[in-house]
Amino acid sequence: MGKVIVVGIGPGDYENMTIRADRALKSCDLIVGYHVYVELIRERYPGKEFLTTPMTRETQRCQMALDAAREGKVVAMVCSGDSGIYGMAALIYELRGADTEPEIDVVPGLTAACSGAALLGAPLTHDFAVISLSDRLTPWEKIEKRLESAARADLSMVLYNPASRGRPEHLKRACDILLRILPEERPCAVARNIGRHGQERRFYTLKELRDAEIDMFCTVFIGNAMTRMIGGSLVTPRGYRDV
Repeated sequence: MGKVIVVGIGPGDYENMTIRADRALKSCDLIVGYHVYVELIRERYPGKEFLTTPMTRETQRCQMALDAAREGKVVAMVCSGDSGIYGMAALIYELRGADTEPEIDVVPGLTAACSGAALLGAPLTHDFAVISLSDRLTPWEKIEKRLESAARADLSMVLYNPASRGRPEHLKRACDILLRILPEERPCAVARNIGRHGQERRFYTLKELRDAEIDMFCTVFIGNAMTRMIGGSLVTPRGYRDV
């Protein structure tokens, strides 16, 4: 019996991949993943067997990994960012069920909240919420409640999956919800193509963010009441200077 290693590869560039993730990918027999993520790492691991699926085929992808592991292979299921934060780790456990074989090993990775925050400055030094705007698996009504709750709690926010071709208006809808509670001038930012070619950062007010050009390669950051621009970067003080 083999095993499945669920590997968070971070943003996709080697410098932001953990040593443990690199070792897992070097040691495995088969690498499985969404085709876009696999292409980010394919050249670095020559001689490996690869299996890919398109978007929305998560269950098929994870079942392929489990089936290969039951045949005796060591399989790396790669996830962009972290393996558990919007990754495949939970689904692998669900599909294996109550069985204890094949063995599952979860390797964490650098999620976009962390890597994007570092690109922008230090916007997450205090408490924050991470919310996906994709309603493919979560009803929009629940997303709206989570946005409202985070705003009322004065949490900084990181918004994953802010827009796509199928839901181009989701960020506008989210901003409209937040603008009912938060001031128009609340500092915000967008990190795009984090750790990849074309990496960029852009800064907005919440009002400006509503009409910003956003795509699926963007991660959105919304500050709390303490967040401000310092030296051209977005910073959320925690209060250390006041102690």
